[in-house]
Amino acid sequence: MRLAIMTWGESRNLLSAAAVALFFTLVTCPKSQAQGPIPEASMSAPAIEHPTAVVTIPDQPTREHYFWDTKNKLLFVAAAACNTADFAVTRSNLQSGGRELNPIVRVFGRSSSGLAVNFAGETAGTMALSYFFHKTGHHTLERFVPVINISASLGAVSYGLAHR
Repeated sequence: MRLAIMTWGESRNLLSAAAVALFFTLVTCPKSQAQGPIPEASMSAPAIEHPTAVVTIPDQPTREHYFWDTKNKLLFVAAAACNTADFAVTRSNLQSGGRELNPIVRVFGRSSSGLAVNFAGETAGTMALSYFFHKTGHHTLERFVPVINISASLGAVSYGLAHR
């Protein structure tokens, strides 16, 4: 089986043929001219329609949920619990001679208080980013941020427990 490679001249000819075919299709296709002027035959109908009485009731604005609703409270408690478990497993592994794989947490991993500050800051950052999304009207992202944090913490806890 031989692989055919086109030269520049052949590919230019192919592109030119495609451009001509596209132009011909656009000129001859009636759908491509749909935005043109109204044909004379349809001008016999009255141009002005009689108004009808239409009463519209504006939709009631949907009330935005509070930031501290039940779903967010549960998500933040779960995120804090998962971060606490991550702290405990990380601290235990570091005290047993393990090493921190996350380069950001590695800076704080020299002491237990540094680790606690890191995981408390992670929880606070999750809440702050979620609040930012709430205030900007991105309510799906507002709920998605703590879910991502919970997932990451549970992944770190399971990895830490598996590699003791």
